[in-house]
Amino acid sequence: MLIALLAAVFLVVSTVFAMLGQGGGALYTPIQVLTGIPFHEAATTSLLLIMVVSASSTIVFRKNKRVDVPLVLVLELITATGAFVGGLTSVKFSGSQLSLGFAAFIVFAALFMIFPVKSDRVIQRDKSGFFYWKRAFGNDRYVVNLAIALPASFAAGLASGLLGVGGGLIKVPLMVLLLGIPMDIAIGSSALMIGVTATTGFAGHVANGHWDWKLSIVLAIAVFVGAQVGARFSLKINKKTLKRLFGWFLVFVATVLVLKTVGIIPGAQRDLQNAVTFEQHAFISTLMVDA
Repeated sequence: MLIALLAAVFLVVSTVFAMLGQGGGALYTPIQVLTGIPFHEAATTSLLLIMVVSASSTIVFRKNKRVDVPLVLVLELITATGAFVGGLTSVKFSGSQLSLGFAAFIVFAALFMIFPVKSDRVIQRDKSGFFYWKRAFGNDRYVVNLAIALPASFAAGLASGLLGVGGGLIKVPLMVLLLGIPMDIAIGSSALMIGVTATTGFAGHVANGHWDWKLSIVLAIAVFVGAQVGARFSLKINKKTLKRLFGWFLVFVATVLVLKTVGIIPGAQRDLQNAVTFEQHAFISTLMVDA
């Protein structure tokens, strides 16, 4: 019954997250832990599910020309470098400090999603120069300022490494707000990025023996279906509506993070700190295994 209930919940969660170009790790691990699953196993299963969501939704987004692969390769390389530095320096911060800082960041990003600036101030198509990368993708034309994109991607990776998460929650606002990438392409490209990040993290967890493969298979099927539904729905929804939806979603996540960090949810502060610490160690272990 528990596995069936988890599968149903994860089906809904993956549908919503796939709509927004996210992997779902912000909820997958806490949900499992609350049902009594050991955190080590929950974190490993969560990373596998993020990989499944990424693969499932990327199939749909690629088919509908929503994934800018060259852009993904450039940004993900820099993001991974930042994540490495973040993983190494994470021991200098407490779980509470990291969580509150992350909550503040995503609320800031959410404000620009809910109350967006005019598109002509963000998406600049006529810029040219050494640092301006002109992209022609499908029917969209946009210019990525690498002088902003590269350090911003490094900062996003740094935050991902510090928090031990995939980083999809950071990458979509980054691409839309700072780089002027159209929302639908940002979501589709993010769907592929999170899978790359999650794969390396999953390898590190498996190397440490933290994997309940039987539970993972059942939940993987559920999130695969959910990601297919969410990705298809994302293609049909109005872009302005999607931005606002994503913005309110960020506010919700930030609120949950703050409530857990300050301990309003019994025992949540300790679990969150343990979760962040474990993810940081697992991330560093992954780097050592890959090396």
